Amino acid sequence: MSHRDLVRVCLQNLLRHKARTFLTVMGVVLGCCSVIIMISIGIGMKKSQEQALSMMGDLTVISVYKTGRSRRAAKITAKTMEEIRAIPGVQAATPKLSADQLAFNIYAGPGRRYRCVYLAAVGLEAEAAKEMGYHLTEGQWKTSGQNHVLVGQNFEYLFEDTKRPEGRNMREPGEEPFSPYFDSRRTKLTLEAESGRNDGKKLTWELTADGRLKEDFAKGMETSMGILFRLEDLQRIMDEQQRASGKIPDRRKGWDNAVVKADDIRHVASIEKQIRKMGLSTSSMESIRKPMEQDARQKQMMLGCLGAISLFVAALGITNTMVMSISERTREIGVMKALGCRVKDVRRLFLMEAACIGLTGGILGMGVSYGVSALMNLAAAAGLGGGFSSGMEELLFAAGPETAMPVSVIPWWLALAAVAFSVLIGLAAGYYPAGKAVAVPALEAIKRD
Repeated sequence: MSHRDLVRVCLQNLLRHKARTFLTVMGVVLGCCSVIIMISIGIGMKKSQEQALSMMGDLTVISVYKTGRSRRAAKITAKTMEEIRAIPGVQAATPKLSADQLAFNIYAGPGRRYRCVYLAAVGLEAEAAKEMGYHLTEGQWKTSGQNHVLVGQNFEYLFEDTKRPEGRNMREPGEEPFSPYFDSRRTKLTLEAESGRNDGKKLTWELTADGRLKEDFAKGMETSMGILFRLEDLQRIMDEQQRASGKIPDRRKGWDNAVVKADDIRHVASIEKQIRKMGLSTSSMESIRKPMEQDARQKQMMLGCLGAISLFVAALGITNTMVMSISERTREIGVMKALGCRVKDVRRLFLMEAACIGLTGGILGMGVSYGVSALMNLAAAAGLGGGFSSGMEELLFAAGPETAMPVSVIPWWLALAAVAFSVLIGLAAGYYPAGKAVAVPALEAIKRD
């Protein structure tokens, strides 16, 4: 038999008993839909967890700390940073210098009218800061010149008007009048610090704001109400303040903190392991993400097994349909053999019928699954359901404003794999009936009514 004849006979046989074929296909649809939806819920759970974690911080960023202050304790020096950058999977690494403990004042405006008595000042290497995910709402980071900085999104609201009475001398974001007293990008800023000798002398530095950072508390307060320096600028300012106070800066002590960014979330654990071998301590979202990912994978496997049971039941339905078809078409099979139809053609015919049932059910199941998935996500977005346990509520609370999380996520590979699996289930279910059809003797089959 030619392929065209096989397809034609296959369709004729399936359409001959429409109700039976329809019910068998519906069994495959339900089984395929169950597999896709169950696995998609597991994937959605994993995506929701990653989304919630990403709101709390970059999943690929690792914070590095000194483990102690003794002479033998590992230090974060320039050599250490080079060793960290050489670790496979490291995209960027920079020391992180903080000046929170130093008493700095910043002045702006004519006659130094506006004053800020506290701010978060952080220094990072310029190129690495871009890799770390610091985003700008305006301006750019300049790598030339001294004391060029980026200010936080609400930096100007830290300033008080020294000519206004206490309690009415500051403006808050979102309150009238909405605009701050000045625009830091168009106003020279003066950083001032005490010499530390109780002699009344002060050190001053002129700052130029080249850009404004987008607020991101996962990065730090410097993105909101602070300043981000280039590492060498803040280091020089702190060294000058130490010299003025009579202390000698010792660069050999290195830095207290560093920040490392992995090129992929899969490399975070191995990078942390290598850094710990250097005697340093690390922290990242990996300690939270890993247990949650394992929990989600276990639940995903459990849900997938439940869906596979449904598809297995559908396979029994296909087998039952094909066996019944053989008993009803015994005479037809005998006539086909008597007319010279080859044994392998008879087997191919029954396998094709089973595969068609699996394919049709798989395609319809895929379409139904996308519809059910969309309804589940809409219901979750409307607050009618959804959400997962295992710490998701705490993560969402800590992440900030409530955000709609996907309950069900169906990637393209899952849909195609489910259809292919349905076809394989159909072929497997039709293998026994096909063998039984081949075994029917031609003469006995023709004699049977």
